[in-house]
Amino acid sequence: MHLENLFAMYRPALILLFSVSLRAASPQIFIQMSDPQLGMFANNANTLQDEANLRFAIASINRLRPAFVVVSGDLVNKTGDLDQIRRYSEILKGVEPAIPVYNVAGNHDVGNEPIPPQLEQYRKLIGKDYYSFDAGDVRGIVLNSSLIAAPQKAPQDAAAQEKWLQGELKRAQAEHVPHLIVFQHIPYFLRSADEPDQYFNIPWLTRRKYLDWFHQYGVERVFAGHYHRNAYGRDGEIEMVTTGPVGMPLGSDQSGFRVVRVSGKDIESHYYELGSIPNTLDPNVPLR
Repeated sequence: MHLENLFAMYRPALILLFSVSLRAASPQIFIQMSDPQLGMFANNANTLQDEANLRFAIASINRLRPAFVVVSGDLVNKTGDLDQIRRYSEILKGVEPAIPVYNVAGNHDVGNEPIPPQLEQYRKLIGKDYYSFDAGDVRGIVLNSSLIAAPQKAPQDAAAQEKWLQGELKRAQAEHVPHLIVFQHIPYFLRSADEPDQYFNIPWLTRRKYLDWFHQYGVERVFAGHYHRNAYGRDGEIEMVTTGPVGMPLGSDQSGFRVVRVSGKDIESHYYELGSIPNTLDPNVPLR
């Protein structure tokens, strides 16, 4: 066989190999914060404390310069409140332009049982409620967990998200993405994949369906919020990480955010309360 014919035969495989090697990145750090929930501290009378916490977090982000930031939902406290949404959007402009920020839809943003007008408002004022992004070795898949937990009032939107997700999972597997991570608001579970249904997790039948998909396509981590406390659990190879709030806490974990370090095959994370955020972070050094 002529050399040029041999090259033509293996060209697609060579291109894929080359693209994977190009995507491989140096160690990187990203930040996940959840539940700024502007208005929660004062029960919607004002947003003063929520804003103060968020501005402090943003100042820390600008100092630490992560590869990207994910805000895991409940951006505001009162669903559809234009003033709270405006204030959140204005504050987020304080993040250095070189640091991408990815918003996640929470139940306070689109409703416990989303309806199409709420979804449309979110998409118009904040952005897409499900999408993917790439950063170094990480492919992030952002999901609207309210559509997963309670699809009954927006069945077409829920079905569209599911179809899109299945396509994204297949694409990531075909492209040999090094680290496939899901970001959403409501965790699938807090500590155990077979725990009973409750307000702070995804109903069991739906939970099992999604976890099975994630196992099939190699999702390693799911990062969520909603609980206003930290919680950790595993379902086989999948780690479920629930992160405490940058806004109002509901337990012993005080307001803060999570730093995630991706290095080679390893992913580690640490939750820092706002009063204990380090001055610097080196992606080549394990978190403490």
